Amino acid sequence: MTPVFDDRRLLPIRDKVSAGQRLSEQDGLTLYRTPDILGVGWLANQVRERKHGNKTYFNVNRHINPTDVCVASCKLCAFGKKAKDPTAYTMSMEDVWERAGKGYAEAVTEFHIVGGLHPELTLDWYCEVLRGLKQRYPEVHLKAFTMVEIGYFAQRTKLSITEVLHRLKDAGMDSMPGGGAEIFNERVRRIICDHKLSGDQWIDVARTAHKMGLHSNCTMLYGHIETPEDRLDHLLRLRGLQDETNGFQTFIPLAFHPDNTMLEHVGKTTGFNDIREIAVSRLMLDNIPHIKAYWVMMTPKVAQIALRFGANDLDGTVVEEHIYKDAGGSSGQNLRRGELLRLIREAGREPVERDTLYRPVERKEQENVFTVLV
Repeated sequence: MTPVFDDRRLLPIRDKVSAGQRLSEQDGLTLYRTPDILGVGWLANQVRERKHGNKTYFNVNRHINPTDVCVASCKLCAFGKKAKDPTAYTMSMEDVWERAGKGYAEAVTEFHIVGGLHPELTLDWYCEVLRGLKQRYPEVHLKAFTMVEIGYFAQRTKLSITEVLHRLKDAGMDSMPGGGAEIFNERVRRIICDHKLSGDQWIDVARTAHKMGLHSNCTMLYGHIETPEDRLDHLLRLRGLQDETNGFQTFIPLAFHPDNTMLEHVGKTTGFNDIREIAVSRLMLDNIPHIKAYWVMMTPKVAQIALRFGANDLDGTVVEEHIYKDAGGSSGQNLRRGELLRLIREAGREPVERDTLYRPVERKEQENVFTVLV
């Protein structure tokens, strides 16, 4: 049943959505500016159900953050610390392998590995970490290193991006997460993360990875000093690269958590901010298959609502995530598989356990093993 839109500016967008037509930049600005959040959500849900029906994906994964030591001093970050900070940590290879094993009790299908830009850990060290994980857990997919980390490895080793990616891929890296994109607008990046890659460089690393056959996710950090125009520019640049490479699997809008950062004066995002971002992303990113409601950042309750506003993925069990916890995240560090199933079912959706490449996983509960259905 078609709703009665409170904002008549949504009517031509409704017609485009119904016809499967690509939305324009002006359409995107309307979606950001309209007070009719239910109308925007209805439109996004039409696209979501056209692409995925009633299915909602999740996986059994574990996040591993090998170090919080970082040479950058990004104002948005509560995670990174200088090497001399007495509270900083760096795992040994054995620590990483042992930490991964603790999460293996639920037969995880993915290790998600990101960390700070450590001034002493070498590319060889990271390659050996990957090899060790593959030797110990050969069936687990290694989703590792943001575009920012890849750029830093290239800078330190004086190798090309392609050479760095080849070495990591040979060591066992299967795909890449999409962090570090923040907001591509250079005015904003100079304020919030001036020590990171530029927006253009982030895009170039992703392009190189995709052309090598490495899939990745992509992200946007919202809710700090950016404008709706900045967010829309970010989405359109991701959409443009996806037209070129078709290498992005999932888009994850990341709500900024200001606690313990140099932008602590910025207010936290509201529930309306979060579900609008999910909905606008689903409508504008017509060529990226999946939109994730990352429960760690937006809370399980809001993520559950987002399943009716365009999201078709909740991420996974996560287990031990430090980056947003350090920024005041209050959602805890893990959800058990059964809790994810409950959240999805109570939202009226059909849960589908997946691997990193969105292949369904069939699990034998009593034997604690899984089979990827190719």
